[in-house]
Amino acid sequence: MRRTYRKPKPTIEKRFRINREIKSEQVFLVDEEGALLGPTDLIKAITMAEEAGLDLVEVNPKAEPPIAKIMDYGQFKYEQDKKAQKQKIRNKKSETKCIRLSVRIGSHDFDFRVDQAKKFLLKGSKLRVELLLKGRERQHINVGREVVEKFVSAVQGSEGLTIEIEEPLTKQGGKFTIILINKKN
Repeated sequence: MRRTYRKPKPTIEKRFRINREIKSEQVFLVDEEGALLGPTDLIKAITMAEEAGLDLVEVNPKAEPPIAKIMDYGQFKYEQDKKAQKQKIRNKKSETKCIRLSVRIGSHDFDFRVDQAKKFLLKGSKLRVELLLKGRERQHINVGREVVEKFVSAVQGSEGLTIEIEEPLTKQGGKFTIILINKKN
C-alpha cells in the first residue's frame, strides 16, 4: 500500500499590523506611556510614532475604531515570543514511562529497574509498572501480585521521593499494571 506524504499544517502566528499596514482610516491611539489619546487619524498617529522614533502597532483590530499603540515593535515581538516560550514550557505534559517486570526476575535486574524508576520519577514522569504473566504463570496470580507490590514498596522506600499511586493495581488478562507518580511538595 502506498503512503502519501502530507505537509504538516503551518502554525498560525498572530500577526500585528504596523505603521502603513494598518488599513483603517482612524485608530484609537494609546501612546508609549499607556495614556489614552482617543480616536485619531491614521496619518497623524503614524507621524507621532515616527517623531518618537517608534512604531504604530495595531493591537486590537476588531475594536471600532481599531486600537493602535505607539511602541517599539521589535521589543514587543521579542517579549511576545518569550511569553509563548514560557507558556510552552509550563504546558509540557508529563511523560508516562513504562517498566516491565516478570515473575522470574533476578535480584540484580529488579534493583536495576528500581533505580530506573527512581530516575524517571525524579524527572517528573509518571511511571507505569507492568508485569506480564506467560504460560503457566497465569495460574499463579498471587506470585505476580507479590512481585509488583515488592517493586512498589522498594520504590516508595527511596529517599527524596513521595510516591503516590495514581491508578491502583489492576489485572487485565495476563497482565498486572499500576501507575505511580512522584507527588511534589
